[in-house]
Amino acid sequence: MKKPFLTAEWRKLILINYAIDPEILKKYLPHKTELDLWEGKCYVSLVGFMFLNTKVKGCKLPGHINFEEVNLRYYIKHQNGDEVRRGVGFIKEMVPKPLITAVARTIYKEPYQTLPMKHSWSEDSELNIAYSWKLKGIWNSVSVNAESTPFSFNENSEADFITEHYWGYTKINNAQTNEYEVKHPAWKIYNVLDSRVNVDFKASYGADFEFLNHQQPTSVMLAEGSEISVGNKRVL
Repeated sequence: MKKPFLTAEWRKLILINYAIDPEILKKYLPHKTELDLWEGKCYVSLVGFMFLNTKVKGCKLPGHINFEEVNLRYYIKHQNGDEVRRGVGFIKEMVPKPLITAVARTIYKEPYQTLPMKHSWSEDSELNIAYSWKLKGIWNSVSVNAESTPFSFNENSEADFITEHYWGYTKINNAQTNEYEVKHPAWKIYNVLDSRVNVDFKASYGADFEFLNHQQPTSVMLAEGSEISVGNKRVL
C-alpha cells in the first residue's frame, strides 16, 4: 500500500462560515465538480488551525513540523461512478513556510501563499484561540472564546456538513482537476461564546470576496481536530 503523501494533526480549527451567492464561486469550480449546498445554502469558510507533527512521505522536515494555516474554502462534490465524493476547494491557503508553499503549489497545484503568521492558544477554564497573518504590513486575525469541553454533533447538522468533507479538488485548467483524499475521524466541536474577525478579505482573497468585509458570519465553530492523512493525487 502506498504511503500517504502527508500526515499530521490538525488542531483547534476555527471555522467562520458565510452563506454566499453561488454565482460567485462558479468560475473557481474545478472540472468535474459541482457546488455542494447545505439546506439550499452555498457556504464559504474562513478556517484557521495548527499543523502539528507534520510528516511528508513519513519524514519530518526540520523547521516544518508545527505551523499555522489559514484558508478560505468552499464546498463541492464529484460523482465518481455510483459514489458522491464530498470535498472542498480553496480560494487561497496561507502558511508561514516557503517550502510548504512550494511543494503544495508544484505537486498539488494548490493556491498557497507564504506570509508571516502567528497563533495564540489559552486553555484554562475557557479556550481562547487566535490565528493571525501579516499582509502588506497589516496583521489580519480570527479568534474565538469557547467552552473547554468538546462535544459530538448530530448527523446532517450544519457542523456535520462543514467538517465532514473528505476530498480535496484543485483546478489545474478547464479540462483537468487534481483529486486527493483526506482521512480523519469525526471531529468534536466546542461551544463558541464569542468570536472576532479582523480581516481584509479583498487584500487576502481578492475583489470577489470584498463583500465579506461587511457581512456577518452565518455561524462560527471551533473543532478540536485530529490526526489526518492526505493521500496522493490523481488527475480527473
